Amino acid sequence: MPRRINRALLPLSVLAFTLALGGCISTQGIAPHGETLAANSLATDEAIAEAAKDARWPTAQWWQAFGDAQLNRWIDIALQGSPSMAMAAARVRQAKAMAGVTEAAESLQVSGESTLKRHNWPTDPFYGPGDLANTTTWDNNAALGFSYALDLWGRERNASERAVDLAHVSVAEARLAQLELQSNIVRAYIELSLHYARRDIVAATLKQQQQILDLAQKRLDGGIGTHFEVSQAETPLPETHRQLDALDEEIALSRNQIAALAGKGPGAGAQLQRPTLSLAAPLTLPSALPAELLGQRPDVVASRWQVAAQARGIDVAHGGFYPNVDLVGSLGYMATGGGALEFLTGKKLNYNVGPAISLPIFDGGRLRGELGEAAAGYDIAVAHYNQTLINALKNISDQLIRRESMDKQQAFAAESVAAAQKTYDIAMIAYQRGLTDYLNVLNAQTLLFKQQQVQQQVQAARLSAHAELVTALGGGLGAGNDVPNAAQTQAPQTPALLR
Repeated sequence: MPRRINRALLPLSVLAFTLALGGCISTQGIAPHGETLAANSLATDEAIAEAAKDARWPTAQWWQAFGDAQLNRWIDIALQGSPSMAMAAARVRQAKAMAGVTEAAESLQVSGESTLKRHNWPTDPFYGPGDLANTTTWDNNAALGFSYALDLWGRERNASERAVDLAHVSVAEARLAQLELQSNIVRAYIELSLHYARRDIVAATLKQQQQILDLAQKRLDGGIGTHFEVSQAETPLPETHRQLDALDEEIALSRNQIAALAGKGPGAGAQLQRPTLSLAAPLTLPSALPAELLGQRPDVVASRWQVAAQARGIDVAHGGFYPNVDLVGSLGYMATGGGALEFLTGKKLNYNVGPAISLPIFDGGRLRGELGEAAAGYDIAVAHYNQTLINALKNISDQLIRRESMDKQQAFAAESVAAAQKTYDIAMIAYQRGLTDYLNVLNAQTLLFKQQQVQQQVQAARLSAHAELVTALGGGLGAGNDVPNAAQTQAPQTPALLR
């Protein structure tokens, strides 16, 4: 009876001994140190954490606020045909495929093999003289082998979840590439519109200069003007023609840039018509920007998923310190001698099944090194997330400051143009009545031209600032689908930096 008890306890003893040996390699002293910044410390909202669980983006097409159908069409073309978007989509597919490869390790693995070969048995000290000496027989076998990882410590499960997290990172990075492409096209389109507006100013200036030249010539022909006045009126014309040619060049280059961003050649860019968006178009902002918008930023979402992936990596490394138990087995036929297919008969069947245990005992520090690398990788991911969060808040704050400044500058520029236009009109009337010379008209015209240029640049910068702000907020001025609804969370509070 005692012997039977001892035999029953033998498996438990083996398991206890196995676990005791597992303690030979210690994880003591290896742990991550990084901590993600608290949401309240940066005046953010818990929606940032929600974004790590379900990254969904705003569906509104923010560039439609500019009211230009051609811009909308070219952004659609770019999203469908841009090489950068094709690469981003391929990276997403690659990451998903790798996640599938990793997840496959959790499933039952079945493999089959078979060999059919003729074997010549020599007569030598090993085989010796016997029935097979100096004969040639079939030496055949066929087998099905299977293995299943029991994953007692969750190593395989954590590895697959880490791969899924990395796939989410690639999705967020693809969204970032999409947002950058949209922003780049909008900026290039605004620049194209600015070139056309500046060309209008230069063309109007050329027309006025020609009118002044005609007036000076008439005054000379009438005997009340001088050749000097005519020469003064002719002087700025070549420079104005040069400016027109330079702006035509800028327009052609902007067309090429937009076509390249959309994945098209220069021929497609030449088909671009003059933008219909107005540089002075009113673009309103909501009275408050909720903090959830920060969670729409793809870089914040990607960084958060990277932290989650690195945390899983630590769990994977921890699992390597414990015994690995797999259920393995095989079913097959084998025979030496007989006919070519005789090995498939029932009497040649063999099988085996049982657990396979691998145990780390001494590895020269490999497992501790892997755990240390995973812990350091987690700290790096946390630091990167914190820096991304800080940069995101700074970027949003910068764009809000810039947008507010552009609104004020636009008003001041309009006042300057109005004052310069008034000065030019007075000088022109005085010149026509013979109360002043052409130099005053030329100076007033130069000032008006300069102020009009400044006004157009300020208006274009204002549109660009609006586009940059929307991009900094993840592609929309309103909360998208990536934040909890009102039934799941309280109404968001506007952070101090976003008020």
